[in-house]
Order: sequence, then structure tokens, then C-alpha cells
Amino acid sequence: MAATGISSNRCSICEKNAAMCNCIGCKAFFCVKHFNEHRQQLSMQFDHDVVKAHDELLEYINQMKQLNNSPSDLFSTIDQWEISTIEIAKRTADRARDQLTQLLNNEKETLQKQVESLTQEIRSRREEDEFAENDLRQFREKINKLQQSFKQLARPNNVNVIASQIGQVDWNRLICVDKQQETILLRSANIDINATWSNNGITVAGGNGQGNRLNQLNSPQGICVDNEDQSFYITDWCNHRIMKWPSNGKTGQVVAGGNGAGNSMNQLNNPLDIIVDKERDNLIICDSGNQRVMLWSCRNAPSGQTIISNIDCRGLAMDNNGFLYVSDYKNNEVKRWRIGESEGIVVAGGNGKGNRLDQLNGAQYIFVDRDRSVYVSDMNNYRVMKWIEGAKEGIVVAGGRGKGNDLTQLSSPYGVIVDQSDTVYVVDCGSHRIVRWPNGAIEGSVVVGGNSCGDKTNQLNYPVGFSFDRFGNLFVADNGNSRIQKFNIASSLSS
Repeated sequence: MAATGISSNRCSICEKNAAMCNCIGCKAFFCVKHFNEHRQQLSMQFDHDVVKAHDELLEYINQMKQLNNSPSDLFSTIDQWEISTIEIAKRTADRARDQLTQLLNNEKETLQKQVESLTQEIRSRREEDEFAENDLRQFREKINKLQQSFKQLARPNNVNVIASQIGQVDWNRLICVDKQQETILLRSANIDINATWSNNGITVAGGNGQGNRLNQLNSPQGICVDNEDQSFYITDWCNHRIMKWPSNGKTGQVVAGGNGAGNSMNQLNNPLDIIVDKERDNLIICDSGNQRVMLWSCRNAPSGQTIISNIDCRGLAMDNNGFLYVSDYKNNEVKRWRIGESEGIVVAGGNGKGNRLDQLNGAQYIFVDRDRSVYVSDMNNYRVMKWIEGAKEGIVVAGGRGKGNDLTQLSSPYGVIVDQSDTVYVVDCGSHRIVRWPNGAIEGSVVVGGNSCGDKTNQLNYPVGFSFDRFGNLFVADNGNSRIQKFNIASSLSS
């Protein structure tokens, strides 16, 4: 923020012509009096938004130290394995504990260094009084990122204890601690139970009207976020293409399709959903208009290949074992496939169209949790169903009380994601909102949207798919506005 020379610009507060100062953060002009007031307000906002959030982060870290908060389930796995093996396994279990402790300590040390660096930067900026609105936003994003990282230490989803069965000779290989790398971009979420999101979204892709230029989208449906570089993949429905959009990018890149609607191997026809397999560098695409599922290389491949045919596919999911799940709208079922095999197994529905607990009516988007339970947005029954692996019927976990916009109802549910506490997040397309249903709840709460249909920053227009990034920020395919909206997660530290 700085003062400029005399200009004819009016003060944004009093509208006098003597606006001598220009804020480089908000771009507004002020007279000297109101510039000083604006500066004072910004200073107070810095203390409230940045310093306060930073203090909460430090307090949470101290609480973790006092409680010795560690992932007990991982240590329990090691302990149970030790009891079930012979005496020699005790020495190996001790080694594994040391590995896990060292890994967690290294993670904590790395995060602590980031906190110290952030603390120094905040103090320096505060003492020098050198900051603007964009600096506040960047500080908040850094603090939110560190908050989520420290919370993840209590129950890390990227650390596995790998234990072998008895009967091996090389005991040093029977159990070890391994940090799992993300190879498949799934829409899983690790969200604090008290998390909230900004009411106003930021357009991060499209938003330039319906069209097929590289800075436009036309009725986007599914979205998947790459947590490594914060880019995201979009099924651009009416443009019959898949777009990869870089973080903070003004334009996207066509990575599949884009050759008009058709059924050739270099074409798509109204794609609805997508999975990104980073290990094999492939896209798995729900090519709904051609009633097929396609595999498409990310390495600038001019065409893809069909891996599943004759299926009215609407949603895709993949479990931790690499099995592919596909919803079939016409047959009112969800099937599980091993990629490369010609036949799938019905894991939800498959008993004709209806509203019984063993039936579906318009299966749309799906989600698979770590226990391989399948969640289905059962569109025409206005509900979300959970099918535990091997079950003959499902459980209603959201909606199921007819069509409507009451908090006990859904209206055309689409995208669905379930977090680590079994809280269900679902796109309520017909009510232009994203809602959250805690485990066992009889009604949900609005997360974002719900302010009627529109194109304002706090509105959505028939949203379809959505995804979280690793920090908990929410990305929504705002179908009717042909844009992707990002809703930043607010402070979610609990006492």
C-alpha cells in the first residue's frame, strides 16, 4: 500500500476529488484522511485474521505436545502383530516402533521449521508495517495448510504399517513402516468436524461464459484435484473434452477429447466423471454419451482405448486395491471391475428400479471408502445410499424424505464424498448447494451455496461434481455458470 501523486480520482469513501492515495492491495483511491483510516482497519484485520490464527496454531501445537497425540491405531497394528508371533518378533517390533517414531518426529520437525519460518515472516511484516490484502490472504492459506498438516499427524493417511504373516525366515522383512505415496487422485477428504468454508467462492477456471476457448468451459461436470501441484482435471461436458487447469492459471489444456462429439477413439461424447491414475499416468474417463469407460494416457496421447463397453456410466470411483467402480444409470446398479477383465460384479443395487433399500433409481456419482463400502447418489430417490461390502441392501445416509430443499431433504443429489469420520458431503444440485450430513444425522447443514440459483460469488447454478484438496479447500463444478468455484476452508482448530 502506497501513496501516489495528485490525481483526479475520487476518494472511494467521501468521493472527493482530492484522492491523493492509492491502495495497491484493493486498488481503491482515498483522500489522506480516509487512507489513514483504511490503513488502520487493515492493521486491525491483520491482527485479527493472521496473528490470531497464528496464535491458535501455536496453541494447538502445544496441546499436541502435552497430550503426546500420536496415531494409536498404527502402533496398535504393530502390537497385535507382536502378540501373534513368536518371541523373536519382539525385537523386530521394537525396530518398527523406532521407525514409526522417527518418521513422525521427522514430520513434526519439518512442520515445526515451517512454523518457525512463518512466525519470523509474520513478525517481520508486522514490525515493518509492510503488508496488503493479498499478503493477508497468503498468510491465511499458509496457516490453514499448517493446521491441516499438524492435524494429519494424529491420524496420518499416508503412513502404513506393512506386516507379513508368520512362516517367513527373514524377520527384518516381516514388518516395517512405510509412508505411502499418492498414486491415484481420489476425492477422499480428511476434514475437521468443525470445519467451515468461506461463503464466497473464487472462480479458478472458466467463468468467461459458455464456449470452447481454452479460457472457457461449457457445463463442467466432474473435477479431480492434483495435490502435488494444485492443478485440477475437469470433465468439460458440452465441449466433449477433459481439461487440465493449472493452479492460478488463466487458461486450461486439453488432455483428452476436444475433437467434437463422436465415438472414435480420439473423441468423447459428454464425459461426466474422471479418475487420474498417476502411477500409470492414465486418465479413466466416464464417456457417458458413448456408454463406455475409456483409458487415456496423460502423455499427450491423441486417442484413448475402451476398457468397459455398453454401460450407462455416470460416476467412477477406485478403491485402495485398484478396483474400479462404475455406476450404471440405466440398470440402477454399481459394478466393481478389475481393470482388464470383461465382467464386473454388482456391489450396489441391481434389483431393478425402485425405492426399496436393495434398489436404486438413477445411480449417479459414487464414492468408495477404505472399508470398500460404496456410497451412491441415488438421484431419483433423492437420497444417498451406503452399501457395506457384501451387503444385500443399503443404508440411507442422507436425504430419503422426498424431493425438497429442507435440511432433511435433497433435490437431485450428484457428487458425493465421505470424510474420515463418515460425514457425507453431497452436491444438492436442484437446491444449488453443497450439504454435509454427519454420521447418523437425520438432517444436514449447508456447506456452501444455498442462496438460490445465480452467478454471484455466494451462489451456485446447478452444481454437479466437487473435490477437496489436501488442505480441505472445496472445488465445485458450477455447471450452469460454466465455471469452477473454489471455497477456501476457514480456521478449523478445535479446543
